[in-house]
Amino acid sequence: MDLSLWQYQFRIIMLGDSTVGKSSLLKRYTEDAFLENINQTVGVDFYVHFLEVEPGVRIKLQFWDTAGQERFRSVTRSYYRNSVGGLLVFDVTNRASFDHVKDWHDEVCERVVPHRVMFTLLGHKSDCDADDHSERVISREEAEKLASRMGMPYVEASAKTGNNVQEAFDVLSRRIYDGLLSGEVELREGWDGVKCTTPQGLNAQREGAAGQPQTADGTKRKKKCCG
Repeated sequence: MDLSLWQYQFRIIMLGDSTVGKSSLLKRYTEDAFLENINQTVGVDFYVHFLEVEPGVRIKLQFWDTAGQERFRSVTRSYYRNSVGGLLVFDVTNRASFDHVKDWHDEVCERVVPHRVMFTLLGHKSDCDADDHSERVISREEAEKLASRMGMPYVEASAKTGNNVQEAFDVLSRRIYDGLLSGEVELREGWDGVKCTTPQGLNAQREGAAGQPQTADGTKRKKKCCG
């Protein structure tokens, strides 16, 4: 793949408490590498990855890896508005990180209006089931219920083993792409959440799509700014 060629650019922000493993997940996804000891993020770090979401459609993914510590929140909040996607990460062995997921979600939603942000919930360190030194405290069922209430998919992954890491990022990227085609996500002047090199091509793709999804009673689903 020629990395200089892409049709769309998505900005995605990594969200979650400190030490849940956001940086490790990004390193595994972008470099297929894992470090036992990785420095904590100070402020915001930046990663890039290219994805062919379907034949002939290449997406440049820009990731903003935010620090989870409270003292950096004023810095990280400035990146919310220009993001189209959010990966909400918690540690399945850490109850507090799970309890804070909704706080992270709500904080982003308050700051992105009128833009649309797509989320995926990720339960990290799923390898704890095979680790004698760690104990899972958040069950898959409990996490899936939270994801369902917030209207987003749930994926469990492990940066250490690599299990499901690519799936988690691909699920989020695909949600954004589908939202773009359906019109849920819109290109807006002055907003960097999504960039498109050929707006005419996007219009052609939208014309070929089914349009907005419908509810059970056949009415159009209303847009919302987070989900």
